[in-house]
Amino acid sequence: MNFFQALYLIAGILFIVPAIKRYRKHAEKREDRLSRETWAIGMYEGTSPLLLAPAKQIENPVLTADDVTDVRARFVADPFMIKHEKEYFLFFEVLNEKRNTGEIGYASSEDGWRWHYRKIVLREPFHLSYPYVFSWENSIFMVPECRKSGGIQLYRATNFPFEWKKVATLVKGSKSSRAPLVDPSIVNYRSRWYLFSYALKTKSLHLFHSDSLTGPWKEHPKSPLVSGSPSYSRPGGRIIIDNGNLYRFSQDEIPNYGTRVWAFQITELSEYGYAEKPAFQEPVVEPGNGIWNRDGMHTVDAHRQEDGKWIVYVDGFTVNLPKS
Repeated sequence: MNFFQALYLIAGILFIVPAIKRYRKHAEKREDRLSRETWAIGMYEGTSPLLLAPAKQIENPVLTADDVTDVRARFVADPFMIKHEKEYFLFFEVLNEKRNTGEIGYASSEDGWRWHYRKIVLREPFHLSYPYVFSWENSIFMVPECRKSGGIQLYRATNFPFEWKKVATLVKGSKSSRAPLVDPSIVNYRSRWYLFSYALKTKSLHLFHSDSLTGPWKEHPKSPLVSGSPSYSRPGGRIIIDNGNLYRFSQDEIPNYGTRVWAFQITELSEYGYAEKPAFQEPVVEPGNGIWNRDGMHTVDAHRQEDGKWIVYVDGFTVNLPKS
């Protein structure tokens, strides 16, 4: 090693070591904050899926970690509801304290308002969350967030709501981004399937499409739809159709993950085209006045009722004070 090589080595060490320390400090700070986040599930309502307020006829939150009886839960989050026959079923992430891993639990209700926790129904070696549940051709399916599985997985209920079986890997990744894809949100529109998902590293919203639910799926020519945006890229709930209008929700990660949710109206969605615009100038949901949602909200699952009003399942969190 000559003098200049040694000089470069010393300079590299002087630069890299502080950088590693800063990264570790940042990671430890973020991990500490995440360990103090307490998520819960509540209900909002409105005359429109864009104009929402806390539901008046119930007391929020409707589900917390204290309601979970079969595992020790740190929190519950990511609610998605489906009505089956005459009963309502709410699926959500349960963060198992012992495993430090997300699992999918469910609660049931006779009226869609008053909920009773039942049990964990889906557990994998990898983390599960965001249980996007929907029905299609007399079957009930789920596309949960499970990036550590190696792709976006489709599950079908073989004995609803208790037993689920993986039936297909819809997408393994994006050609335009090698980053893991999270929070998959799926919709059937004009006889074609569309799947939105978020690339963590690039902060980009990717779109895939297929003429069949089980595939093959391919990336849309307009994907990524949004690039480099921690505020408007990450899916934040069910894609809905209201009076012919198509909406997607986006969770805002500024200043912190899960702060608020924005709505976008999709004005064009086809095999070759895509266009959207902000649906409303204000967030659909944002930090509230309750202890359960004072620091943020990040999931919106909206359902139209027979009277035309909307009932919406949401989540919110608070960051507990650090232990002294």
